[in-house]
Amino acid sequence: MSNGPTAFRLSAVVSIRNEERQLAECLETLRFADEIVVALDRCTDRSREIAARFTGRLVDGAWEKEGERRNAAIAAAQGDWVLETDADERVTPELAAEIRRVIETTPFDWHEIPVDNYIGARLVRHGWGASYGKAAYPGLFRRGVKTWGPQRVHPALTWRGRKGPMLENRVRHYVDRDISDMIRRLDSYSSARAKDLREAGNVGSFPSNLRRFFTRFFKCYVMRRGYREGGYGVLIALFAGLYPLLSHLKARLEKE
Repeated sequence: MSNGPTAFRLSAVVSIRNEERQLAECLETLRFADEIVVALDRCTDRSREIAARFTGRLVDGAWEKEGERRNAAIAAAQGDWVLETDADERVTPELAAEIRRVIETTPFDWHEIPVDNYIGARLVRHGWGASYGKAAYPGLFRRGVKTWGPQRVHPALTWRGRKGPMLENRVRHYVDRDISDMIRRLDSYSSARAKDLREAGNVGSFPSNLRRFFTRFFKCYVMRRGYREGGYGVLIALFAGLYPLLSHLKARLEKE
């Protein structure tokens, strides 16, 4: 935890389900915070045991939707500021120092954090976006400012307060182990999104989602310079385009 007194307390929050493989590495990088909060969603592995080695602030529950689980973790935070991370992310010492500096000096209410995405050991910096990956995310905010929506995947966000400039240092995101992981993630995301679409009663149309395939591919591969990443850039753009199309087709053609 933090070694010296500060004007503002920082809570680091992580919401997980069965992350024993990588949870310890994530929490180790969050020791600079004044408290660590871990929300455990129906964990059946050693995640709770691992989390307990780092913090006593554990929130057990069963949340069907990602947004609800994230909100539970944030609600348990007691700090003035909240840093939200995932189990597959690592906060570098440089980013930790910047976060400490920012919360003491910023007049704003929330900040985005840039992301370095890794596939296995390969840093893949370009091409991410369009609901298949993140180049940055709104991870640092004053308590009470950020609320997630009631969706299973990519939940909507509601904000109160003013957005500040993006931080300079990057969080390391070990998003996929290999190409097979990328494919499994696409399948999982699109299945969860299909359930959200059915519940909302609006699965969209095939022509509009087919158009989105091409616009999202272009956005990721050209506008976000995925072409600089070789074959990985092609895959990221392809999967970003397929995500809304697959979600639509699953919502229309498959049973709940």
